[in-house]
Parts: sequence; structure tokens; C-alpha cells
Amino acid sequence: MTDWSRPVQVASVQTLQRRSIPEADLVLIDECHRWFELYPKWMTDPAWQSRPFIGLSATPWTRGLGQYFDDLIIAATPQDLIAEGYLSPFRVFAPSHPDLTGVRTVAGDYHEGDLSGVMNNAPLVADIVDTWLQRAENRSTFCFAVDRAHAKHLQAKFADAGVSTGYIDAYTPISERCAIERKFHDGDIRVVCNVACLTTGIDWDVRCIVLARPTKSEILFVQIIGRGLRTAEAKEDCLILDHSDTHLRLGFVTDIHHDVLDDGCTRARAKAFDRIRLPKECPQCTFLKPPRTPKCPACGFKAEAIDKIEIVDGELVEITGRKKRGDTASKDEQVAFYAQLMGYAQGRGYSNGWAAHKFREKFDVWPNDYKNVPAMQPTPKVLSWIKSRQIAWAKSKQRHAQQTTA
Repeated sequence: MTDWSRPVQVASVQTLQRRSIPEADLVLIDECHRWFELYPKWMTDPAWQSRPFIGLSATPWTRGLGQYFDDLIIAATPQDLIAEGYLSPFRVFAPSHPDLTGVRTVAGDYHEGDLSGVMNNAPLVADIVDTWLQRAENRSTFCFAVDRAHAKHLQAKFADAGVSTGYIDAYTPISERCAIERKFHDGDIRVVCNVACLTTGIDWDVRCIVLARPTKSEILFVQIIGRGLRTAEAKEDCLILDHSDTHLRLGFVTDIHHDVLDDGCTRARAKAFDRIRLPKECPQCTFLKPPRTPKCPACGFKAEAIDKIEIVDGELVEITGRKKRGDTASKDEQVAFYAQLMGYAQGRGYSNGWAAHKFREKFDVWPNDYKNVPAMQPTPKVLSWIKSRQIAWAKSKQRHAQQTTA
């Protein structure tokens, strides 16, 4: 359908990679966070350096974009668009918490093979289906899985529960995808299980997102949730069932914000734990509520402070020796502290050994009995302790350097 007489030419990047690029006064690159090898060659070609390039993306945070684009222009944030009615409001529940201990990090995200081994287990898959049946109100749903085996397992379990379910992966033919889309909008298919195929540029009437694929990537996370934020007739909100703990690691998509481009050299992005106040899970209904929200908006539960101090008759005794630091905290306190160290380590991409060494630094004992505890988001108190240790370590290095110089 090439017609060079037309003033506007539209092409996929794959087409441009294989053909000659037509002359243009202005270049618009859509979804520019998906960076292709063609782009830097094209933009730095002497014949094109005087032409303006404009990149468009809801998530322009790809490493190195600042090397090729001069400015980041934020037309509106997701929160702005929700407030003005251009995007749908959302509610998040966190029904299950996978144990990601031992899952490696590769290129900034979880290792897919390790992740599949954790997520593709029968109890967790069954919980995903049961939760959808209880909470999703038969909404049209995208279910995001780790890999093909995981997605197929989820599809089978949904089907066993009597839920009409489709399946899409990279090898699904276009004709079959179109058929699934028609059935999805006609109501003949309620859930579509997919592997990395429905994350970008999909404009379907999605009213529920099942996040069964943990990620450390803000870009992937925001793009996935974005599939459910499109508005539609009679759509009040998007229901998000997060079985991955991603919201507890990264926060709500409306909280993720960067106002500068990453230049590929100095990480311009702020540290997530320092910048975003993470949501809190309601212990009654698993709804994720904004921080500092005492009463759950979903079920009305409000945690009440309980005085656990019990006054009994006692006897003063002489303190004859110094106890180990590990003896000054209860087992529950030690478990909670180690879980928060694990949460901090996962958020930073540190190894599990880092958390163990920090625990020993605090309590003089190794956390051998706590290796299977699930990771938790660190409280301000634990973050303050970690920061104090980092400051102490930096000062000790400085003193050592001064002594060595002297």
C-alpha cells in the first residue's frame, strides 16, 4: 500500500528496518520505550540530524533514552487522566504472596525460568482461579502469566471451573487472535491468558487484570495495568487482582513518576523506596489501600491499637553480664526484621546473603531458622537502621583512607 505522494507515511519499525526510509520533515516514533537497533542509527545519521524526532510513550523510562532525546514533556500523569475521566479508576486486591526467595535477577527483572518454577504451582494457580470467581464479578479479564506453560496451566484451570478462557502467545496466528478478540467483546470469552502479548497497544474492553507475573520493571508493570485503564461504556472501574506482590514492591501505577530521561550513564530515576509510599494490605479483605489510610475503603475494617502491656508483680534482680544483641528481641520481632531486610534486598536487586549479613550485624546470630519467611516492605524504622549502617560503613572507609594516606 505504499504511496509516496501522500504527505504522511505510517510504517512499522520492522518494515523500516527492511526497506529504504522515505524522506520526511518530522519523525514520530510511537511506543518509543521499545527501543530498536534502527533508532539510534537513524537518529544519528548525518542526513537526519537536522530533522526533529518526537518519541511517544506512556512509560518513557528506558535506559539510555536521554542520549537521543533532548527533553521529556509530560502532558499528563495517569492520576491526571483518571481525575479528568480519560482513564478508568481502579481497585487492587493482593490475595496471595508468592515466595520469591532464590529467584534470580537478570537484566533488572526476575529470571523467567526461576519465576515460572515459583508461580506455576498448583496451589497458587488454584488460588488465582478461586479469587477470580469470588471477586471478579464475571468481568472481561486479561490474565498475565510468566511463560507458555504457566499460561496454559491457568487456562486449563479456568476452563475446569467453567470459565470460557482464551489463550494468546507469540505464536498465536493473527486470525486466531482476531477471533479471540471478537469472542472477548461478545462475552463468549471472559478471560484471556497470555504471555507478554497484550501489554502494549491493545485497546480492548478490559475490566479486570489478573497479575500472575511478578516483575521489577516499572515499564512492564505500568503497561500491563494500563490495559485495564481504558474507559468503556458503563465501566465504573478496573479490578486488579495482584497475585505477584508487584504493587507492594513498586506502589500504585499512579505513584510511579519520572520527570527526567535516563541518559544511560547516571541513573536519573529516584529510588523507589525513598520516593514512593507503598500501599498497605487490609488484613481483613486483602484490598490494597493507600498509605496512611486507617480505614479500608473496601470492607471498612480499621485496625485498632491494642495495649499488650500486662502489669504483674515482679522482683528486681541484679544484671550480672551483657546479653547478646540477639537476645534483646523476641522471635517474632527478629522474623519481622529479617522479612523486611529481604524486602529491601529484593527491591534493590541484592542477594539473599546481604539480608542475612545485616541480620547478623543487628542480632549477632545468623537467621538460619527464618530462611523461608516471605519478604515484607521495610518500615521507616528499618529503613532508618539500614541507612545508619550505610553511613557508618562509609565513614569507616573514609577513616581507613585517611589513615592509609597518612
